[in-house]
Amino acid sequence: MPKVSSVIVPYATYLRVYEPLAAFPEPERSHWARYARRPDRPSYQDELRCALADLAPTPPVLVPVHESQDAFVLDVDGVVCVCPWRTRLRGWQALEELSEELPPPVLDAVLPPFLRHQAAQDYERWLAENPDARPWIRTATWQVPIDWFVLVADEEREYDKGDSEDSPPVLRYRTPMVQARRRVARGLRALKEAMDEGPLIDGLVDVGRWLEEFHPRSLVELDYGGLVHALPAGALEHDHSAADVAEGIAALRRGDGAVAGEAYARLVDRWRSVRDLRSAN
Repeated sequence: MPKVSSVIVPYATYLRVYEPLAAFPEPERSHWARYARRPDRPSYQDELRCALADLAPTPPVLVPVHESQDAFVLDVDGVVCVCPWRTRLRGWQALEELSEELPPPVLDAVLPPFLRHQAAQDYERWLAENPDARPWIRTATWQVPIDWFVLVADEEREYDKGDSEDSPPVLRYRTPMVQARRRVARGLRALKEAMDEGPLIDGLVDVGRWLEEFHPRSLVELDYGGLVHALPAGALEHDHSAADVAEGIAALRRGDGAVAGEAYARLVDRWRSVRDLRSAN
């Protein structure tokens, strides 16, 4: 991996799946086994800095030419589990999503149309040869999507306020895949009984289908990532959004709309300051 700056890149949060080595076919399994023994594995900040550095040249590099050979690694009860970056695939997918978020004049000014068209053609050709491809990482900016919180529980929350630039704050949740899938199913039942449709149901259906693609002994991680650098320490310490979501869903299951509304109001109030930062100069 090329040398990157030490500047902290905030704003992005992540939903990751770590699969056991047994889930990967050879020769990829052997590659990740060797990779897991490396002492110098890069961080998520390294990946993000490299992606931003690619946008600096003229013309910018919208999607890496080659797929990343890096990954995140965890030891889960003695089993090595790997979350491949798949930066190139995620870059293509992010370009598709960006066209839905930015007005065309802004998008054209930032990312020239001819480059986006070329990237779209490259992705189409690649996808025809890799129809079952899916990323191990989902990314969101300036938020943690509410449907992500359905996957985890407050008792799985890990918070470390950090004490230096070398040890920054960390806020994340980790849960076994079987638990995440079970919570998705229960959450969907409660939501569908309480309402006909909505973005939360759509998001939960989508993330549930994504989880089904992975090994049942995988680990699911919700990581506040660089967003911790944009939030006050007190806000992080007292952030129990997963508990609020769980309380709201439990209230819907009981038919208690008032309590569900109070839990949702706490979520909205907590994340309003983050949305305000997004639109600040």
